[in-house]
Amino acid sequence: MVNMRELWQPVAVSSVLAFAASSLIWMVLGYHKNDMTGVTDEEAMRDALRKQNLAPGQYVIPHHKEMAEMKSPEFQKKMADGPLAFIVLRPPGQVGMGKMLGQWFIYLLILNSVIAYAASRSLMAHEADYMTVFRMVAAIAFLAYGGAHGINSVFWGRPWRVTVKDLVDALIYALLAAGSFGWLWPR
Repeated sequence: MVNMRELWQPVAVSSVLAFAASSLIWMVLGYHKNDMTGVTDEEAMRDALRKQNLAPGQYVIPHHKEMAEMKSPEFQKKMADGPLAFIVLRPPGQVGMGKMLGQWFIYLLILNSVIAYAASRSLMAHEADYMTVFRMVAAIAFLAYGGAHGINSVFWGRPWRVTVKDLVDALIYALLAAGSFGWLWPR
């Protein structure tokens, strides 16, 4: 086993590299730019949502309070007639990119710390070579970065093409983490 204090460098380096890679992916490469599309009459949709006076949060249409309601003829008709929607509303105002990027980096530090913990319990200090560390961390990191994306397509209707792109991103982040840990593993 490896002491977690010995892994602060690969945690920090892999977090910085994933942050830089995500910035490059989202701001330069632009292959996520078509992940979301607009509606036909955006102003009508905005007016309809504004009239609801909803607080920021997650909403579903049609909504049921109890599972038994899903079997009712009224609910079944709503499902058949559509639309079916999952809506996430954020607070109005300018999007605070600085705050979101700060939260993303903290999330990366936490995620890479968990990856470090799993690797530290699976591999020996001063005995594991680069490729052994690389393979183990790559597998753990890919699960950590990408493991939950499929749920969004299976249960929430997110297009699979978007999930596939997210999994490509996860693979990139996982390989960067694996390289960082392999390079900086205690020897």
